[in-house]
Amino acid sequence: MKTKRFLRRILVGLATIVACSVTDTAMAQVAPSPALTGLVSSQEEGPMEGVLVSVKRMGSTVTVTVVSDAQGRYDFPRSRLEPGQYSVRIRAVGYELDKAVQAQVTAEKTAYLDLKLAKALDLSRQLSNGEWLTSMTGTQEQKEGFLGCIGCHTLERVVRSQHDAAEFVQVFRRMTQYAQGSTPTRPQLRLSAGRGGGDMDASPSGAAVAKQAEYAATINLSASSKFPYELKTAPRPKGKATKVIITEYDLPRPEALPHDAMADPQGMLWYSDFGSQYLGKFDPKTGKITEYPVPLMEAKEPKGALDLELDRDENIWLGTMYQGVIARFDPKTEKFQTWKSPKFAQGDAARTAMVTPGNVHVDGKVWVGADDEYQVDLKSGEWKAIDYKRDIPKDSPLANRNFGSYGVASDSKNNFYGMNLGGEFITRVDAKTMKATPFPTPTRNSGPRRGHMDSQDRLWFAEFRGNKIGMFDTKTEQFQEWTAPTPWTNPYDAVLDKDGNAWTGGMSNDRVVRVNTKTGEITEYLLPRTTNIRRVNVDNSTNPPTFWVGNNLGATMIKLEPRE
Repeated sequence: MKTKRFLRRILVGLATIVACSVTDTAMAQVAPSPALTGLVSSQEEGPMEGVLVSVKRMGSTVTVTVVSDAQGRYDFPRSRLEPGQYSVRIRAVGYELDKAVQAQVTAEKTAYLDLKLAKALDLSRQLSNGEWLTSMTGTQEQKEGFLGCIGCHTLERVVRSQHDAAEFVQVFRRMTQYAQGSTPTRPQLRLSAGRGGGDMDASPSGAAVAKQAEYAATINLSASSKFPYELKTAPRPKGKATKVIITEYDLPRPEALPHDAMADPQGMLWYSDFGSQYLGKFDPKTGKITEYPVPLMEAKEPKGALDLELDRDENIWLGTMYQGVIARFDPKTEKFQTWKSPKFAQGDAARTAMVTPGNVHVDGKVWVGADDEYQVDLKSGEWKAIDYKRDIPKDSPLANRNFGSYGVASDSKNNFYGMNLGGEFITRVDAKTMKATPFPTPTRNSGPRRGHMDSQDRLWFAEFRGNKIGMFDTKTEQFQEWTAPTPWTNPYDAVLDKDGNAWTGGMSNDRVVRVNTKTGEITEYLLPRTTNIRRVNVDNSTNPPTFWVGNNLGATMIKLEPRE
């Protein structure tokens, strides 16, 4: 009897231990409760998937965004929101909050806030550049004429104008006087603007301008108070595209134009300023931002830098545009060293936009992209110009083609690869012989813009007009392409992460595109507000890799983290 009673006690004890163990395991697997959650809905759709919900704590410089799921629910992880009062905004084209709302987040319990959306009173105020291009009547070629505008301002300025064709000619003439690092509030005139003194209307370029002006007058409000076409919108995110956290960090200067953003091996972010003489460093862990003044070479020329690159010694390199030099910054000494273009202080001819120091250890040379492309010997200071047509027979069909490069890259042997934005070529230049070999992309008139070389000597690049990510294997000399799902994405740059995902960003539609190169699956993440996406980069020190980009016209750094 005592034995049975003893056995029962043992069994009860074991059952209790097992039950506690199961309970503890289950509790350990339960995710922490969110800091803020709620339902997004509208009268027209009920619960809404793909609505971006952004919150910003009062007095903070950080905005955090999540996206509502298929059931219309959104939630902010507790680790991302400190206690405090938050302003709330949404992005869902065609909708807006029916009233201004705020959220109070505490450390003790989850805050609940349901969001009611109403139809937008003015849809045209919400369209991205890509949606304007989709909506406009006209041919592909006519619409592509506006792609040069979106680097400085949105197309809303164009379509809302009331200019006729003659007035647009004057507008286009004026715009050509401004440097690329300009904004409507901070235009920068080029010293070389207007040189030559020729009559614009009497030249072929003048005829092209007049033709584009005539078209522009058909898509604005010059003849009617209503747009002469239906306004078309891109679909909201869904599925995997809703599983993301996006964080925006305000920069200290509201006029900052963070053109290129790059993570170093320690996870520190660096950015170039397209309109001012600063190099920025941002610590994502502390939020600290440090800006270093970049040496000014010519006070009368436009300010700002474009390309930002890292060499193997973790020095930071800049292409300083109209300042006419390439610059190297040593983070340890915080000192700059510069090399002058041979056409320094000669206007556009001195523009030094790109520099590729990634393989300078091979031969002590870097490649520079500008209005001319060069191989620069850092020790001797010699700038050797690339002659793309040196070895092309004069009777070849290629003799009249344009091979000039926008983006530049180098392989492990420090050979040059130029991306032909004005055409469709990836051009290799041998580092020793300077022989140029052009390779046409499978897509005609694709507009290769910028890219990154991976560790296997494969060049990942954006096809700006082709609306694709391209990959050129420099060893097999073969291409592969992936099409961005949304028309008029106009990708600017592309990069491969450690997990085999290729990333790009839409210069026209605020969409970040991720391609799983193993399966071909494509995910498009929408950013919380208008973002002029340029250089894209990934921080491979995180798991999964973190995507970074600067908002070139919004003075913020943007971090995108997939929640999967």
